[in-house]
Amino acid sequence: MKNIKYILLFCSLGFLGCKKTIDLYPQSNIDTKNFYANTDEVRSALTGCYNGMQRPLFNEWMFTELRSDNSKMGAPGSTASSNRDLSDLDMFIPATTQQQIYNYWLATYSNIRNANIVLEKLGVVYDPASGILTFKDITIPITEADRKQLAGEAMFIRAYHYFNLVRLFGGVFLVHKDITTTEAKTMNRVAVADIYKLIEADLVNAAANLKMQTYGQMSSPAFSADLGRATRWAAKGLLAKVYLTLNRKAEAVPHLQDIINSSGHSLRPTYTAVFSIGEEMNSEILFAVRYKAGGLGLGSHFGNTFAPLGTGSTIINGDGDGLNYPTAELDTLTNGDLRKPNLIGVTGTGTAAKWYVKKYLFPVTQVDDGESDWPVLRYADILLMMAEAQGYSQPSIDLLNSVRPRAGLVNYTMDSLSTVARFENALSEERRIEFAFENQRWFDLIRFNVTMTTVTAQQRMKDHFADEYQSHYRTYLPPTPTLAELQALVVTDRFLLPIPQREIDTNTQLVIPQNPSY
Repeated sequence: MKNIKYILLFCSLGFLGCKKTIDLYPQSNIDTKNFYANTDEVRSALTGCYNGMQRPLFNEWMFTELRSDNSKMGAPGSTASSNRDLSDLDMFIPATTQQQIYNYWLATYSNIRNANIVLEKLGVVYDPASGILTFKDITIPITEADRKQLAGEAMFIRAYHYFNLVRLFGGVFLVHKDITTTEAKTMNRVAVADIYKLIEADLVNAAANLKMQTYGQMSSPAFSADLGRATRWAAKGLLAKVYLTLNRKAEAVPHLQDIINSSGHSLRPTYTAVFSIGEEMNSEILFAVRYKAGGLGLGSHFGNTFAPLGTGSTIINGDGDGLNYPTAELDTLTNGDLRKPNLIGVTGTGTAAKWYVKKYLFPVTQVDDGESDWPVLRYADILLMMAEAQGYSQPSIDLLNSVRPRAGLVNYTMDSLSTVARFENALSEERRIEFAFENQRWFDLIRFNVTMTTVTAQQRMKDHFADEYQSHYRTYLPPTPTLAELQALVVTDRFLLPIPQREIDTNTQLVIPQNPSY
């Protein structure tokens, strides 16, 4: 419960109504022309942007973990519409009108708008044609150092949101400044490359403008107010992941190397320590979306959401929702791995056994009011991204081995990983376990589908359906899909989610194209 959490609490109690940034959209921003008149007000508005990062995470696991080979829907025999929606996502057949997709879309764009307003007040102007960000003169009394710092944080948040949007939906609406409803109706989807141009510009500028404090400095009393905010290292790490996604591996290397050499971040000695609510924002966390328990509307719901349904308070106070169930393959894959007790739990025996996600399972006093943060970028990710960027080599195998001792696993050697294919599969499997249930697996599979020679998303998901068919998908209520029908749905067009139909139907000015196959 460090500083950024206290700042979020301050906002939620009424100074800005930051908790209502999305709930009252757009009324909460009516007076933005007269507000943001000094550094403190801009800083408070930026805190609202951090708060706004919670809302998309409510749904994000549905589009990342659930659609991957890590998770499955927990109640295949259910006829409830909410469960059917999850089943449809799991099987690559979501409706264009699905509410959860629209909720995520709306929450993400709402917080992009919040970031845009902060950036405009700080004089940041983006030119889509050139992909260049510039700072214009402003009247707010603010030091140049504070201006660049606050702008860098807002750029990081905007880039983070757009990076998720473009990977989930493809080309989306490029909204880089505050616009009116009328103006919004004149904007159509843009090319994927144009979205990445903004993401790159935001992160390059954020990395250049954010303070160059090491983790040790940030965790000291003198700088502790910055703990939990976006840092230069977080911007560089996210930028490196963007470059890997675009298959520009050589450009990722210097950013990753700088983090390894200069950031002061490091691995925790145990996997348990990484996620402990008593060690939040520890040396392994470059960036996390923060939560605070205490009945303040800022707590995490993931403990209750992922705990097994029908277990009363034996697993967590107030019962679980039974969502995001681990797959049998992941359960088997983690046997003998010391990370497993933090990842997967089981209750009951035999046919009554239920496996569930444990990573965010901590005691709660109130339902859906947990303390655990959601990790976005960890130091282990930096090390494994460096191995990915460098490719098959002894230094990359050494990096792959760096996360294995605390898992109780033996190190790889050039003999055990004697081919590129073996190295790539080992790296994919290591990332799968290390970052299980952190919303990374689906994005990894899609990236590997382009950047690796042997790890393909299509084959992995077809194998997943085959592995789970007899015990899970075959138990769906009629019409029960055949295995062949499920595997036929694994096509690249379906890797993207549909654009929310409401966006298409309510625009009377433009014809907005839907993603293919929807």
